[in-house]
Amino acid sequence: MIYEYKGKHPQIAESAFIADYVTISGDVQIGEQSSIWFNTSIRGDVAPTIIGDRVNIQDNSVLHQSPNNSLIIEDDVTVGHMVILHSAIIRKNALIGMGTTILDQAEIGEGSFIGAGSLIPQGKKIPPNSLAFGRPAKVIRQLTEDDLKDMTRIRREYVEKGQYYKGQQEANNKKNS
Repeated sequence: MIYEYKGKHPQIAESAFIADYVTISGDVQIGEQSSIWFNTSIRGDVAPTIIGDRVNIQDNSVLHQSPNNSLIIEDDVTVGHMVILHSAIIRKNALIGMGTTILDQAEIGEGSFIGAGSLIPQGKKIPPNSLAFGRPAKVIRQLTEDDLKDMTRIRREYVEKGQYYKGQQEANNKKNS
């Protein structure tokens, strides 16, 4: 479901895939070839949420903000299943593992990998190309070339899956109209 909130309408790129049972409301922007997967909630009813190009927000994730504190997700980011993002900045090419929570004014550096189940506390900065893990998360090491290749593979696969599902969605809509 797509909802307007107090005159703010979500702006969703035509090439983005929005799965069934997703709720998007208010001041939300979603970029080209991004995919928002089943049962995700993105509420832009407090501050803007900006999602770049080729971002995948996987199933059952929740995205929200605090007053005057946007949520920004740059291009080519992977957000795993059941992630909570709240008024943070996720730099390009980052991967956020399943079940992670990232709180207000935290910043995940470009190309970083946050391990599954982690908690990034308010205001925490994770440097670029780092592996961070834990509750609260700590930087474990710098990423290897193999890590970066795997993250690229995951991003590419989600763009491909999203575009496949988008095509299925469009075909079903034509068939039913």
